[in-house]
Amino acid sequence: MFPRDFAWGAATAAYQIEGGWQADGKGPSIWDTFCHEKGRVFGEHNGDVACNSYELWEKDLECIQQLGLTHYRLSLSWARLLPNGTTRHVNQKGVQYYNKVIDDLLACNVSPMVTLYHFDLPQALQEQGGWKSPGIVNLFDSYAKFCFQTFGDRVKLWLTINEPLICAKFGHENGIFAPGIKEPGTAAYLVGHNMLRAHAMAWHSYNSFYRPEQKGAVSLAINSDWLEPLHPGCNEDVAATERDLAFTLGWFTWPVFVTGDYPEIMRSAIDSQSKKLGYTGSSRLPSFSKDERAVLGTADFFALNYYTSRKVKAGGSCGEMCIKSDLDAEEVLDPSWPICGVSWQAVVPHGLRKLLNYIKDACNNPAVYITENGFSQVGLLQIEDVERCEFYRDTILEVGKAIEEDGVNVRGYFAWSLLDNFEWADGFSVRFGLFHVNFSDV
Repeated sequence: MFPRDFAWGAATAAYQIEGGWQADGKGPSIWDTFCHEKGRVFGEHNGDVACNSYELWEKDLECIQQLGLTHYRLSLSWARLLPNGTTRHVNQKGVQYYNKVIDDLLACNVSPMVTLYHFDLPQALQEQGGWKSPGIVNLFDSYAKFCFQTFGDRVKLWLTINEPLICAKFGHENGIFAPGIKEPGTAAYLVGHNMLRAHAMAWHSYNSFYRPEQKGAVSLAINSDWLEPLHPGCNEDVAATERDLAFTLGWFTWPVFVTGDYPEIMRSAIDSQSKKLGYTGSSRLPSFSKDERAVLGTADFFALNYYTSRKVKAGGSCGEMCIKSDLDAEEVLDPSWPICGVSWQAVVPHGLRKLLNYIKDACNNPAVYITENGFSQVGLLQIEDVERCEFYRDTILEVGKAIEEDGVNVRGYFAWSLLDNFEWADGFSVRFGLFHVNFSDV
């Protein structure tokens, strides 16, 4: 069912596994700051040590080899490479660490897929406005060019930004992720806009200066659930589902892959809600400037993070200026779908196949890498991991059907995650790993 050159991988992120938060000249990130504030994370957990991959990389590599992976997705810690976020101060110990990781992978015939930004902005840049500041675009481009120049001779698959939706919404709308900002209805749209601008600038930099020699590919990782109407015969639920897809998948897909701008259904919903609430400023959803390089076409493949599916019904507005009211839709679970470890994750492998087909039709059949997909557990450790095995078997079968029967151009599948790790606001209470980590002995 799968092409010979299909990429079989597992994924991790720097803050979630590395530890070494102050080691060898690394600067603090927004997640270091966030976790060290009381009440932010389950059990007051933090990533100060995490899986200690900064010191135990060889153990990680053994796990990768044991699985027989062809690819490994990792992220670079911006603050480990550039402690103050700028190229004025390069931390050579950080460069050496990632050089070793990349070189060791290649020596084992494992191809790296490298994410430039996986949630952990240098704290020094947050203090200058972070992703809300328009100046972050040039700073990110400078960081990206540094990474392309330093590692691009060996890295052929790049992701600029992981899950901009989560960064924008969880970090700046409801404040449950770093940097913990709660500015509903405005900040998330601004942050998402600057992330798209930063991604586009970095893609153009790679395309102009590095692609001719390095011959790699660049995209950004977009997360989305599969969404379908709770009552398919109800026009209101159908319309609510279309809005929900626009506010999740469409928010970052339409500008890059489809029209070069946000979905019209998204903008009209936001502007309509603004009018209802008497908001008199310009649109809360920014517009792309014609003076900047185009966002459309700035992805060489589609990178998809998928975890679950939802049914959608109309309603859900809280009468306030926030994304929930703009969306005016409510997501519910189908009671027939089993739940794994965390309450939000229904196990719906066929939803991935449906989402892949939606992307194929909406985005002109791009090459797709599934860059995250996994199964969570909480509570007692189950070494006989039967449910996770069944999950991966069922999911991979659906991916195979999407390729064989539906003609979706899927090029690779990355499991989340190689290791049990620091799962953001859930700390170490949730386990996604293919390998268990004893966090009392790392």
